[in-house]
Amino acid sequence: MKKILVILIIFIICSIFFIPFWQVFTFTETRNEYPDLHYISINGGNDFQIIFTHSIHLTDVIESYRVLDTNEIRLMSMQYSDVAIGMPGYAEEGQTLLYKDGIYTLQYDEAILKDFTIHIGDVDYKLNFKYGTKYFDLKEELVKGKSYLFEVKNISLYEILKGVKLNGR
Repeated sequence: MKKILVILIIFIICSIFFIPFWQVFTFTETRNEYPDLHYISINGGNDFQIIFTHSIHLTDVIESYRVLDTNEIRLMSMQYSDVAIGMPGYAEEGQTLLYKDGIYTLQYDEAILKDFTIHIGDVDYKLNFKYGTKYFDLKEELVKGKSYLFEVKNISLYEILKGVKLNGR
């Protein structure tokens, strides 16, 4: 009986340690044989934003996303004040472009992503990840000049202990 109890306790501890229970946003460096896992815990809403300064227009761009139940990412909209290089002045199929008070809002009907790669440019312009009321300065938290695979996934306690939690402000 004691032996079965010990085996059961070991099984429970291993389950807690290795089964992925925690849903997180992850940033995993690409082109690296042993990449670090940087993560932000998802503990409330499903909406988040990436806010950056366009390197040519020098104006803010706000990309809004929503996490789906499948851990996929839905691109909701993109807001910007200047069109031209990199910023569309018209909507394509499955998109709606609105213009109000000097701001363009490009809305997406069904833009669903499994993941995407984000490059942390080596320029001193804003690149923030906003979740809830917290802002995470990706230029401070991650390495400039590197690319990261961004995805939403469930990770285990082992991966949490091994990874790097982004702090935000």
